[in-house]
Amino acid sequence: MVTETEIRQALIWRHSEKIQKKLDKARVAIAGLGGLGSNVAFALARIGVGHLHLIDFDQVDITNLNRQQYFIKHVGMYKTEALAQELKEINPYLHVVTDCVRVSEENLERLFAEEQIICEAFDVPEAKALLVNGIMEKYPDKILVAASGMAGYGNSNEIKTRKITEHFYLCGDEHTEPKAGMGLMAPRVGICAAHEANLITELIINNN
Repeated sequence: MVTETEIRQALIWRHSEKIQKKLDKARVAIAGLGGLGSNVAFALARIGVGHLHLIDFDQVDITNLNRQQYFIKHVGMYKTEALAQELKEINPYLHVVTDCVRVSEENLERLFAEEQIICEAFDVPEAKALLVNGIMEKYPDKILVAASGMAGYGNSNEIKTRKITEHFYLCGDEHTEPKAGMGLMAPRVGICAAHEANLITELIINNN
């Protein structure tokens, strides 16, 4: 069994001790564990972010496997449970908290009380709007990283990261919606998820 010290030393060798200390202390909530959220979680776990809060109510479906970080063995499992298991395979000492719930106006304030950085990773526009509006109202000083526009295939360079307000950032092309023949596909969704994860990494390192 690889020890916690060995894993941390490997991360320090890659990142430097100064940067790894910042990543160790970081607390990130990920709302939505589909194509965006599962990929963001994998990226942050691999670089050694110390605390991840995983939030989703859904179960893994076979149709999710075209873009999400799950496998056949996970079909039927709750995404919170399946993803937590996968992240522990990357780093068994990672601090993972899960909430298997649908984010609502009633529970939003409680769910996001502990983390300073919140990653919005929903598929449904109404859920995105509820989270963004709720965080900006309840927690205007928290950092919110959201996504919009990543369907289909094609020009990777259309996916960008843009600062909307002091604490609100948006990743994606901001216009592409899923439609027949141009659904959510692993490569482009993965690019957008990487934008979210990269921005979160930058904010952790530069804002501490």
